[in-house]
Amino acid sequence: MQSLIQVSSLTKKYGSFTAVNELSFSVQKGDVYGFLGQNGAGKSTTIRMLMTLIEPTAGDIRIFDLPLSTHRKEILRQTGAVIEKPEVYPYLSAYDNLRLFARLSGVKLSRAQYMQQLEQVGLASRAHDKVKTFSQGMKQRLGIGIALVHNPQLIVLDEPTNGLDPQGIADIRNLLLWLSREQKKTILISSHLLSEIEQVATRVLIIDKGKKLVEGSAEELFDPSKTIVELQTNDTAAARERLIASNWAAHLRESTGNNIKLQMNRNDIPALNRDLVQWQIDVLSLQQQHSLEDYFLQVTAGKKHVDTFSN
Repeated sequence: MQSLIQVSSLTKKYGSFTAVNELSFSVQKGDVYGFLGQNGAGKSTTIRMLMTLIEPTAGDIRIFDLPLSTHRKEILRQTGAVIEKPEVYPYLSAYDNLRLFARLSGVKLSRAQYMQQLEQVGLASRAHDKVKTFSQGMKQRLGIGIALVHNPQLIVLDEPTNGLDPQGIADIRNLLLWLSREQKKTILISSHLLSEIEQVATRVLIIDKGKKLVEGSAEELFDPSKTIVELQTNDTAAARERLIASNWAAHLRESTGNNIKLQMNRNDIPALNRDLVQWQIDVLSLQQQHSLEDYFLQVTAGKKHVDTFSN
């Protein structure tokens, strides 16, 4: 696949402090690329270097196969970005904000095209309302609409769901999925909401203290054959006794109170449930625990460094 972003040995130092340390990664055309890390890991610093808001100390950035250091204007003309909270004019309407930023970008659109842009981000019904009356989620969607006004190939979003309520988070998630699947946009998104990244990302990068820990697809990052399953039944002792005497014994891991944990291929979960029913053990809960969040906590706690998984 074609690489839209190629970062090689990117480093940013502030005096003796190294915010980003020889970071290398690539974003392929069509990716929804999740950029993960704890607070202070270097995510925002990296994104600001990609958007030429700060200069790197060392390293190379190529976007659209062009060096960022010498082709800034050409690259930014094909890129839309929302860095932290979008900067919009609260006393202007959503429509007027969009029109103003379009003109600043050198884009001329018709009224119908502006309304179509607002429709895409779910704001057509509030097009002529002042932005000061908008929720934070609506402002975020307007910010993304502004970032899309020049029809960029690449969209860069830094913590777009930060401070949003559950409905606002869901709205942004659905918008990202629509942009990726229907509009075929390439998206680089940083976030601390790992469950949200897991639902939208095709590839993931995890960094810690400015260094890459892991890069790969969400499926590659946690082996489905090692899924942790938590079981709750109406009779924990009987369930455990049955499991020990069966082929499931090799999958048992631990029991805490009324919970039994097993490690297995997630495709085998239905078979486990059928056996429990056959043994006349009532299943109260059979829940998969292994997720991107589990993996993230594992690698950041253990500082497990892996360059890449298979592409």
